[in-house]
Amino acid sequence: MGADTAATAAASGAERLAALGTERVDHRFKGLPPDATGLTVDELAAQRRNLFTGGFTTPVLALSAERLRHNLTLMETYAARHGLAFAPHGKTSMAPQLFQRQIEHGAWGITLAVPHQVRVAREFGIQRIFLANELVDAAALRWVASELAADPSFRFICYVDSVRGVELMDAALRGAARPLDVVVELAAGEGARTGVRTEAECAAVADAVAATPTLRLVGVAGYEGEVPRADPERVHAWLRRLTALAGDFDKAGRFAKSGVDEIVVSAGGSAWFDAVADVFAEIPELSLPVLKLLRSGAYVSHDDGHYRKLTPFTRVPEEGALQPAFRLWAQVLSRPSPEQAFANAGKRDAAYDLDLPMAQVVHRDGAEHAATGVTVTGLSDQHTWLATTPDADLRLGDWIGLGLSHPCTSFDKWQLIPLVEADGTVTDYVRTFF
Repeated sequence: MGADTAATAAASGAERLAALGTERVDHRFKGLPPDATGLTVDELAAQRRNLFTGGFTTPVLALSAERLRHNLTLMETYAARHGLAFAPHGKTSMAPQLFQRQIEHGAWGITLAVPHQVRVAREFGIQRIFLANELVDAAALRWVASELAADPSFRFICYVDSVRGVELMDAALRGAARPLDVVVELAAGEGARTGVRTEAECAAVADAVAATPTLRLVGVAGYEGEVPRADPERVHAWLRRLTALAGDFDKAGRFAKSGVDEIVVSAGGSAWFDAVADVFAEIPELSLPVLKLLRSGAYVSHDDGHYRKLTPFTRVPEEGALQPAFRLWAQVLSRPSPEQAFANAGKRDAAYDLDLPMAQVVHRDGAEHAATGVTVTGLSDQHTWLATTPDADLRLGDWIGLGLSHPCTSFDKWQLIPLVEADGTVTDYVRTFF
């Protein structure tokens, strides 16, 4: 029965992914060719239009097909090399097509943050979900319980970080057919975001879980990116606290009492996954197999700013290098002086919460050259402010390619993103659900 249900869920998810290609192109989707209105996404993709000559309008966000493939393969290889399971954080893209590609590249499942995101993932057949938050919304808990009851192959794990949280979850789940799997979240230190602050409090939360029929303790987890004044020493130290907590729970028989067949130990944002690999490799043999679950998500597109500076691959270059896969194309619509220009992308189109976009290339008459002497100095709602030096080769009507910082606030501004080969050919479109 379980295998049949899993096959049915997989087939249903595949059908819904395929159905994305039947959606009609219209005014909802920024940057797409006006003359494509009425075509399905699949029909437009089959035309293999060129981004620069095929009728696309600016601003338009492009995702590099080659760099996306590179990043997917690199993280698959990295996780396998270090003996890590991988559940990339889906909040970055909220793109089921990319979820599927991540799973095809070895991902154990998908990490998410809020109930809406879980519903999207389930709609498209994701069978393993790690919710990196405590879930205390009664309506959402009842919906998760109904998904677990309907599909024995569906695995769902979420944080718990308080006795009160356990009480709320238990009240909402009374009568559920299956217990909900939870991991105790260890806070990354005083002043950190969420999580239990001390090991003693962790034990109290675990005891509260054990006292309920609706929850099942399966492991421990946390987020090392919240370590105060994070540096390699502090991050390694906190990760060792996390793995020691798993060992302490195991020695106390907490997992045996839960009746689990593996112990989940999970961490790993996009800035310190090398430290996670180091410390998780040190986990001693426990009474059950350990699922060492990494959750980095920003790698899928990477970026030209925040994560380019923070990625562990800068510390361990022998492991490889991620490649920024996004480029936002805007058109120069005003050149009021030799020192200033304006392009038609703004806060509606570009990530700006961590860094401003970076001027990279200028496209004119089928050729590109470096955006030398061009600097983004600000964003309005629908304008990019550009400062230009006397040697800047920038003209009215040029397309300017901008690098972006922070993938999580780039994907969310675009519902349908062209997937573009190096020669400018658009081969597919990535649908997002924010």
